[in-house]
Amino acid sequence: MSLESAEDPRRRRLLDDPLAIRAMAHPVRLDLQSLLGREGPLTAADAARRLGISQALASHHLRQLAKYDFVEPAPGKDNRERPWRLVSTSQSWRDADLSPEAAAAADVLEQLLAERALGDLADWQQRRSSEERVWRDNSGIGHAGIYLTGDELAELEEAISGLLQRYLDERPIDDKASRPPGSRLVDITRIVTVHPEEQ
Repeated sequence: MSLESAEDPRRRRLLDDPLAIRAMAHPVRLDLQSLLGREGPLTAADAARRLGISQALASHHLRQLAKYDFVEPAPGKDNRERPWRLVSTSQSWRDADLSPEAAAAADVLEQLLAERALGDLADWQQRRSSEERVWRDNSGIGHAGIYLTGDELAELEEAISGLLQRYLDERPIDDKASRPPGSRLVDITRIVTVHPEEQ
């Protein structure tokens, strides 16, 4: 696993350690990372209150995330306050040369992320009709089936990732000052599947 330089505003991490990938693949840990991204540094007590879990549970999962370098202690107001902050603002395992164990762990993590995305979609569908048109018209599911070569698929993925990367670079998720007025948290989950070759 590697973390890009501290000067890199993305703080993007490439995951290839199966233990780190497994550590991330837990609903409470994903919730904690998401919360720290939205709110910035928080203590275990503050995180627990916001997530509706016990402080002991939040503290345990924050320590597990810290063990695998997903979060780290942040400066507090005084010696008693012990907040946590994100180390990396995005993680990827796509470009990693994954061992069979890491690939299996990544499969579990991707399934969990897909389930969470479906839950977020169901929640959005309940609220969508009351939102402004710009949010309604540019959200939800788009679907396309297309015949591509492997090289074309790689080119398409690079183009989509490049469009997103501009915003990831300009607005690290835990940097509240970089959020423009009127912006809202938007989760973008891309699921790309490749069908078997036709006989």
